[in-house]
Amino acid sequence: MPQLSIMHDVLSRQRAAFVAARPEALSVRRDRLKRLKAVLIENGDALCAAMSADFGNRSREMSMMSDIVAGVGMVNYSLKHLDRWARSEKRHANFPLGLLGARSELRYEPKGVIGIVSPWNFPVGLTVNPLAQALAAGNRAMIKPSEFTERTSETMAELFARYFAEDEVATILGGPEIGQEFCGLAFDHLLFTGATSIGRHVLRAAAENLVPVTLELGGKSPTILGRSADTDRAAGRIGLAKMMNAGQICLAPDYLLVPDDREKQTIAALKAQVSAMYPTMLSNDDYASVINARHRDRLQGLVADAVAKGAEAIEVNPAGEDFAAANLNKLPLTILRNVDDGMKVMQDEIFGPVLPVKTYKAIDEAIDYVNAHDHPLGLYYFGEDKAEEDRVLSRTISGGVTVNDAMFHVSMDDLPFGGVGPSGMGSYHGPEGFKTFSHARAVYRQPKLDITKLAGIRPPYGAAIRRTITQGLK
Repeated sequence: MPQLSIMHDVLSRQRAAFVAARPEALSVRRDRLKRLKAVLIENGDALCAAMSADFGNRSREMSMMSDIVAGVGMVNYSLKHLDRWARSEKRHANFPLGLLGARSELRYEPKGVIGIVSPWNFPVGLTVNPLAQALAAGNRAMIKPSEFTERTSETMAELFARYFAEDEVATILGGPEIGQEFCGLAFDHLLFTGATSIGRHVLRAAAENLVPVTLELGGKSPTILGRSADTDRAAGRIGLAKMMNAGQICLAPDYLLVPDDREKQTIAALKAQVSAMYPTMLSNDDYASVINARHRDRLQGLVADAVAKGAEAIEVNPAGEDFAAANLNKLPLTILRNVDDGMKVMQDEIFGPVLPVKTYKAIDEAIDYVNAHDHPLGLYYFGEDKAEEDRVLSRTISGGVTVNDAMFHVSMDDLPFGGVGPSGMGSYHGPEGFKTFSHARAVYRQPKLDITKLAGIRPPYGAAIRRTITQGLK
């Protein structure tokens, strides 16, 4: 196919440029990072406008914070720490080799060409963040943005072509078939952000060329409300996290676990807090649309399935607006009570403004429920009981944790971000991101002294090697 041929050609030219330029000075990396920062600062409004057009409505302020400011922050963080990250690390040489002049070190070297597949929910931020760390590590990059945010993808392609040579950063546009072919290219590393179901296909495609892969997936991130939690404060923070981007976030609270004697109080607090943030929704620019009609219908289907199987649906619609009659893809928050695992809403990642609520009698019941399901990308605990907090964190497994809020751990630049098991593989952000896109190259320097003769390792074997073996078994 012509597009496949073009992708192979771009990959070949990027790899050739990478090899020809080695070793590149850190100043070259800094220059690329500064150009990436300029893309965001000089074109932030255009990128936000494109995102809003793709969604049907998306707040400029939210897009500026979640995509533009977050991207600038990752670039600045990478610039600040680049010198230290790129420095060789001294490592210990086995006794007595170190005493005899042997030396060990670890060098973090660029891998080559990095493939980045970015999603539609934060189309700029989740492209720029991994790109910043790939460039900081000294690599070239090929990007495949989502076809669901077509205007944003086209805008990024035009901007990257303006600020970077194609053998530095290249953008490949197209639908699912192009994406599948892209993931089958012989990259030196591939990062994919998206759904777990698609992640499995990405891993298979990359396996053909033994390409190392980082998968940033999703899943059902639980939120546990402890009895010691301030209900109103927790409800405000949970509501904000659930309603941001209309819940279309891989880290959004997917379901809520509350003490059985505080369920009604918690639901009432959620309704009040969400109503205060969004007194109206249909004409409210602060509240984002669902990405398209197909996704809207899917979310409505999850609610309908749950209700048909016995759940109670509580719609948070403070202005009593008619969402069905509106020619929009906006949806209000729907809280679901009396849910169980037989409902699709408790099986699939929701990715929208639907919040199931389950109750528990003792904290171990909540912990057991979390542990009976796939390891989530995020886990959130609200409460002031330190012993209970420690019990939740020590007895569960998740990609990351935020205590007394939701999702905030991903905004900490110095913390790695990634999942575990079905919620992801590998991580970036923090120094771990630099290492993800680097090859950790071990270097050992042997002293002039003939070590093999001294240790008796060189045949014919005799008393010397037996002494070495005896020493090694101590």
